[in-house]
Amino acid sequence: MGAHALGAAAYAAKAAELAAPDDLDARASEVRWQLAHMTAEVRAAHKRLPALGEDSAGPLGSGLLASGVLAKTIRDIQAELSSS
Repeated sequence: MGAHALGAAAYAAKAAELAAPDDLDARASEVRWQLAHMTAEVRAAHKRLPALGEDSAGPLGSGLLASGVLAKTIRDIQAELSSS
């Protein structure tokens, strides 16, 4: 579940960034929108997931989501969720 939910969020943010190359805040803006629209239940479920890269055997271990802009986006989402 974690890789699917956070991966979809990361890909949506990447798409927003690619769609607006002159908007340096496009990716972050999409992440803020996603966080603002999460239900309490979704937030709670995401908070229970391990941090990206923490468990190499888990769904958020190594792979496509663990590097580049996708990893940065997932880490941004997880950081915001852990601070709220």
